[in-house]
Order: sequence, then C-alpha cells, then structure tokens
Amino acid sequence: MAAAVPAAQACWLVGVSFGGLLALEIAQLRPLARVVLVSSLAGPHELPWPLRVARATGLDRLVPPTLLQKLPQAAKWAFGVKTKGEYVLLRQIIADTNPAFAQWAIGQLLRWRGVPGPGPTARLHGTHDRLLPPPAASIDCLVAGAGHFLVVSHATQISQFLNQLATNSH
Repeated sequence: MAAAVPAAQACWLVGVSFGGLLALEIAQLRPLARVVLVSSLAGPHELPWPLRVARATGLDRLVPPTLLQKLPQAAKWAFGVKTKGEYVLLRQIIADTNPAFAQWAIGQLLRWRGVPGPGPTARLHGTHDRLLPPPAASIDCLVAGAGHFLVVSHATQISQFLNQLATNSH
C-alpha cells in the first residue's frame, strides 16, 4: 500500500478503525504523510480492557470468524448503528467481509505493537464507540452520540472537519 504513495510527496492518510493502524504503519515509510485517525487507536495502550484480555488469553483465536454474520443484532449494538439504512449497510459490509480476513485483522489489531514517532496529526472519535472507545485525551474532534459507525452516521461532520483540517494546513 505504501508503494502507491510517492515518497517525496506530502499527503494525508486517513485511516478508519483498523485502517488507522495501516495509516500509521504507512506513515513510517512515508515521512511527509500526515495521519488522521477516525474511530481508531494511536497505539496498543489504547486497547479497551476486554480486548486486552482477549490479547493476553488468545481468546480471539477461539471465536469463529463468522460470529458477526450470525449475530447481526450484536454487531448493530457494537457498531452503534441507529437507523435502518445504517443497519442494512452494516449487514452488507459484514456479508462482504471474508471471515478469514476478519479473523486475521482482529488478531493483528490485538497484537499490534504500535509505531514510534509523533503519531497522528488529528483524531476523530465518537463518544459512544463501543468497539474502540475514545481515549481520555488527544481527540481533536469528539462527536457526541456517535458510535464506531461514525463515518456513516456523521459523515457530514467528518467531511467538514477533514476539509477544515486540510484548509488550515496550507
């Protein structure tokens, strides 16, 4: 993925959820990149305690990768989905996600060691994110009432923040 980003070009890398980890890793290879995290972690120290337990015990390896497909109401709750349209979209995303990839990504998230350096340029997070709750500090845009599905449920606010960030950085 880093190969698609020219090394000598300044750019923005916006990572949502697991994509935030990828953006931070790519930024290690592209020092002119600025990272914006949305509903994501800046480091493993921000893992919520249930995920720390899963990491320490290897519990994630025992959970069937198709669990979210079998429990759509649990996924709805975990992602903070509130409208019928959001629920339809979430179910489609879950149906389209390869279970083996999902299990791999969860394992990578739990065992991620983080990256050295200054970290993200900016962070956006929902106050009601149940999957990856916002840390106590360092959130630039905390969206009241939003869950992990923030980029869908509050897309206008996210877009406005990103546009403002890009405009103010020149």
